[in-house]
Amino acid sequence: MWKKKSQEEIKAHVFSALEKNVNYQEATILGIPASHLDDHVFSQDAAFLKDAPFMSTLVQNPNNIGCHTLGKSESFFAGSQEIEKEVLEICAEDILKCQPGQYDGYVASGGTEANIQALWIYRNYFQQEHKAQLNEILILCSEDSHYSMDKGANLLAIDIQKVPVNPDDRTLEKEELDQLIKEAQANGKKYFIVVINMMTTMFGSVDDVEVYIAALEDNKAKYMLHIDGAYGGFYYPFTKNAENLNLSHPKISSVTLDAHKMAQAPYGTGIFLAKKGLIQYANTKEASYVEGEDYTLIGSRSGANATAVWMILSKNGPYGWQEKVFVLQRRCEWMCEQLDQLNIEYYRYPNSNIITIRSEFVPAEVAKKYGLVPDNHQNPKWFKIVVMDHATIEKLEMLVEDLRG
Repeated sequence: MWKKKSQEEIKAHVFSALEKNVNYQEATILGIPASHLDDHVFSQDAAFLKDAPFMSTLVQNPNNIGCHTLGKSESFFAGSQEIEKEVLEICAEDILKCQPGQYDGYVASGGTEANIQALWIYRNYFQQEHKAQLNEILILCSEDSHYSMDKGANLLAIDIQKVPVNPDDRTLEKEELDQLIKEAQANGKKYFIVVINMMTTMFGSVDDVEVYIAALEDNKAKYMLHIDGAYGGFYYPFTKNAENLNLSHPKISSVTLDAHKMAQAPYGTGIFLAKKGLIQYANTKEASYVEGEDYTLIGSRSGANATAVWMILSKNGPYGWQEKVFVLQRRCEWMCEQLDQLNIEYYRYPNSNIITIRSEFVPAEVAKKYGLVPDNHQNPKWFKIVVMDHATIEKLEMLVEDLRG
């Protein structure tokens, strides 16, 4: 499915899709509470728009409200919805190895929303299918998990429990995980929403899904598994010896990706994917004026964001993406070699482009000069380097020289 396309093919496809959307200037459409961008500010006739498919989509301002993998959606924006479906197809089938058509999802506002969407679905699933009470449901994740889990727990009024990790290799502490599950069950928790990290924000570490599964099944717990790939979803699957952490795994039900990180899409571009039969638990039937109803947390969504992701993936193609990740991996290896020579202590997950250095090896002025992000701004124990496209060897070498002192 996922093929590399030329710039002309990309332009032709996007402009063809826009022709299937409502044209506010030409059509007599009077019932939609929206329009194109304000043409007093954003010119509709700018000459460059004919060669700028993403900017043209922004100006036309399509609303991709709803979930388009379920069938009926707002017919006014059929073209941009088709592009979104193609993005989901690439992500679900080509990257995350889901069976064709056996998924639902949408382009969200970011990884935080997509993670909360998953928590919301599973809370409702347990309530509707198992008659669970709120105090019987628990979110289970590692102490390195993103703060969106805490935000989701607060919003959904369910408890959260963090599993300790080994401070040296960031792996889950198996005995403590088992004990936490036992204690939770003793305190009335019957249903577990488990979040597996596919590259954590601070360390780039990846959780072993089988450790969670073994502990949960040993304790005969009822659970649902969600993968937080907000950082790693467009990186980890393309690395050497990547684990079976995708939708082909029979126990994994949903995945978050974040295109505005490694995919370099505009901010406000996350992706939520779930296996068929689950997104219905987030349906808001009260959205009766929306054709096809609404199964998403955010509601109205910009079709331009989905278009941006489609363009990026199409321009690179699968082999171009593998090459991009390969180059970043080699830069990380180079950087780690320099740190080893300086006897600087750091952590790097082997299939990651994040290098996290212990704070005692990083002078405050160096951290500030290179924008190294701490784990805690008040009392930092670690500073991280994220090796992205702009983080060239030349720039990394400058950091090495300053660390050398």
